[in-house]
Amino acid sequence: MDRIHYAGDSVVTGSEIARAVLEYAKALAKANQSATVEIPTLAPDGSISRSTLLIGPASQLIADAEEEADGEEIVDDELVGYFHAETAKLTQHAYPARANETSDPAWMDEL
Repeated sequence: MDRIHYAGDSVVTGSEIARAVLEYAKALAKANQSATVEIPTLAPDGSISRSTLLIGPASQLIADAEEEADGEEIVDDELVGYFHAETAKLTQHAYPARANETSDPAWMDEL
């Protein structure tokens, strides 16, 4: 699991979830946008809780491996998939595909 440090506090969540949140936050920042996301987190009593984060251009997130977390890895494949899809949308919006794009990178010479 990973601990996400955010706004002077921190939450523990699954490693894949943490990585997806950071990638999404990076894409939002590059697009000068923000979003509120809810992720599953490990509560102090070891139960699964939910935390809401506002991420975007002003977000300063850090994720560290949390070796001492009790319990099983928190997994939410659907949520991770959502973050990957939203990240891809933002990335494609920032760098739209060109009509003459092919497997030959010669089109990049036009940039």
